Amino acid sequence: MNTIESIIIAIVEGLTEYLPVSSTGHMILAERLMNVPPTNFTKLFTVAIQLGAILSVVVLYWKKFIQVQNWQFYAKLIVAVIPALVLGKLFSDQIDALLESPLTVSITLLIGGVVLLFIDNIFKQHTISEEKDISFGKAFIIGLWQCVAMIPGVSRSAASIIGGMQQKLTRSLAAEFSFFLAVPTMAAATGYSLFLKDWNENGVEMKGYDLILSSTQNTQAFIIGNVVAFVVAMLAIKFFIGFLQKHGFRLFGWYRIIAGIILLILFMTGYLK
Repeated sequence: MNTIESIIIAIVEGLTEYLPVSSTGHMILAERLMNVPPTNFTKLFTVAIQLGAILSVVVLYWKKFIQVQNWQFYAKLIVAVIPALVLGKLFSDQIDALLESPLTVSITLLIGGVVLLFIDNIFKQHTISEEKDISFGKAFIIGLWQCVAMIPGVSRSAASIIGGMQQKLTRSLAAEFSFFLAVPTMAAATGYSLFLKDWNENGVEMKGYDLILSSTQNTQAFIIGNVVAFVVAMLAIKFFIGFLQKHGFRLFGWYRIIAGIILLILFMTGYLK
């Protein structure tokens, strides 16, 4: 992966990570369109680039994250992330296999798009508008919803926001809690890929950080990619909250449907394998 490819993929990650359109699906599509080889580093990069996106949430909501006395905020995030940690560990290999399937992404984009078209009408009763009113039980259920996004193309953001609305959170609070929940969720996934998972590189078992440091090109791609993802994600978050409060999810639903159809056509015509 060269510098230009890493920048483009990072822009895609930053734009889509917190929007309900599936960042993984878009990164897979970007990699296929640019003919980026599906190497171990490419797979690692797709996960590790989330570091920049994580930091954007912490910076934008820094007052929330430094309220040490508000232990319940942190406890709720821990409770909510438990399902993803358990299922992610149990089905790590299956998830990696799905990451290589454009067909899976196209189908889940389509289905998710249809759901977003009607989600505002399905969950109309919003009685919770502040984070302090989210119970531990509701946080856990939102965490269960988030696990659906382990299927590429579903969108972690969409799954957790829908889970929040199903638990009667307002649209904006559901989106913000989804952002908060992204921090421990993506940090855990990134940490596992960097420090715990063994990557078989030409018959040699390597940790993720060894893979990044194995060449100057990999190291540069990792650093530049995360910086770009950080900046772009900050802009995307600011846009999304304002847009969501005014317009809801329908535009994102139509976008997913169109993107899913295009991806499906590319797959069926053999352009994507």
